[in-house]
Amino acid sequence: MNHVENSQEDNLEIKQPQTWKTPQTFLMLISIVVPIAFASWMALLNNFVVEKAAFTGADIGLLQSVREIPGFLAFTVVFVLLFIREQKFMIVALAMLSIGVAITGFFPSVLGLLMTTLLMSIGFHYFETLKQSLSLQWLSKEEAPEFLGKLISVGALASLLTYGALWVMLEILKFDYWHVYLITGSLALSVTVFMWLSFPQFEATTIQHKNLILRKRYWLYYALTFMSGARRQIFTVFAGFLMVEKFHYSAADITLLFLINYAFNFLFAKKIGQFIGVVGERKALIFEYCGLIGVFVGYALVENSHIAAGLYVVDHLFFALALAVKTYLQKIADPQDMASTAGVSFTINHIAAVVIPVTFGLLWLHSPAAVFYIGAGMAAVSLILSCNIPRMPKPGNEVCRFKWGSEVAEK
Repeated sequence: MNHVENSQEDNLEIKQPQTWKTPQTFLMLISIVVPIAFASWMALLNNFVVEKAAFTGADIGLLQSVREIPGFLAFTVVFVLLFIREQKFMIVALAMLSIGVAITGFFPSVLGLLMTTLLMSIGFHYFETLKQSLSLQWLSKEEAPEFLGKLISVGALASLLTYGALWVMLEILKFDYWHVYLITGSLALSVTVFMWLSFPQFEATTIQHKNLILRKRYWLYYALTFMSGARRQIFTVFAGFLMVEKFHYSAADITLLFLINYAFNFLFAKKIGQFIGVVGERKALIFEYCGLIGVFVGYALVENSHIAAGLYVVDHLFFALALAVKTYLQKIADPQDMASTAGVSFTINHIAAVVIPVTFGLLWLHSPAAVFYIGAGMAAVSLILSCNIPRMPKPGNEVCRFKWGSEVAEK
């Protein structure tokens, strides 16, 4: 009798799943890998290319353009999925990102950095596309807003720890750049290999389309995605440049601002996700874009360096609200469209990455304030677009319909 009971207990132990090997844990780990690798690459880039590769302004412009090319090619993810499943493809993308960062320090030349940057960027942009696709497939519509906010918090904490480790390696241990790149890239690659060996293949409930999908009923999502890409360029290119050029912030000051930004993301991103889950995508985005209009106008008018820093932190914090665009897609899209739509939307998002830095950079020479006033105008366009999101979006109810000033079809 005891033998039978023991056998049954053994079978129960064998069949009992390891509860940590879940899609949610997988998503949290990938949110750690990218900050370790990509934050290190970004933090060291400007000093490395000047001190070790003697870059000119033209060289760094070329490098950044090459870095954005894979963003345009994100739509090709659907063709690669003909040969490899999404989860495995994500592991390959993370490996490309990690290896690209690890070997960066060994190629201190224009050609060498162009090649390593291209490798790193292909991995990064494919990863971002697949992350959106898998997140929206694996998470329920109810848990998605809060959990996506939690992923931002996890990534922010990883970034904080990475920046701290970079400071120790450079200031205390006096490591050379190639040491730092090799260490951070190898660490990211180690976590990637661990995930490859440890996690099972999670089965998607819906088979994804393996061709490009552009649906007329997703037009509002495409428009919001394009405007989000434009807004990102205003922050990443010109807000930081304002801090340096007008208020003479040092590299240490800018690093401190980034640390504050990531600390706020760590503390509040999950709560922002919960907020979106409660009030809905429409109200969350309306709140974001109203706030952004004020922030961009503030950039144009500000004369105090401390107020400018406050605007910069608030601007960055608003990024967490942008995940409402993703959860809006999840609610309106056919489940089998997630992978294809993620690739197409990432390409749309990167259209502004080429146009805005060049054109607005020329405008900056004449009037920096004009750049931010136009940014406020773009935020106003986004606000109008967000007002078209139904209170309860779903297939067949993707966009508000107005008739004689009254909103209808709000089911």
